[in-house]
Amino acid sequence: MEIDEKTFKKLFPNLYREIAEKKMSLPIDAARTSIEEGEAEAKKSREAPSMPTVIDYLRRCENDEEALEVIEYLERRGEITSEEALRLKKQVREFGVRSFGSKKEWGYYSEKYLGDLNP
Repeated sequence: MEIDEKTFKKLFPNLYREIAEKKMSLPIDAARTSIEEGEAEAKKSREAPSMPTVIDYLRRCENDEEALEVIEYLERRGEITSEEALRLKKQVREFGVRSFGSKKEWGYYSEKYLGDLNP
C-alpha cells in the first residue's frame, strides 16, 4: 500500500508534523547488508587491531567514486570476489559510501588502540 504525502498528512497529522520538523530524530551513519557482517564488525571493534577489511577501506573514502575505485582495485587483486564486489557497488550506488559507516580519519586506529600519545 502506497499513499501520497497529502493523504499521509491528513491521516497522521501529528506524525507528519514530527517527521517534517525532524524532532526526536537520530542520524544513521551506517547500514549493514547482513546480520553476519554487522556482528563481525561489532566483535572486531572490541578486539585488538587486525588487517583492514574492505569495509575499513571504504570508510576512508571521501566520496562514492573513490569507493567504487577501491572496490574495483580489491576485486582485481583478488581480495574480494566478483559477487562481493557487485554487492558492495550496488550498496554504494543506492545508499552512498557513508552507508558503510562514518568516515574514518587519519589516526583513527592509533588513537583507538594506542590512546592519545601527546601528554
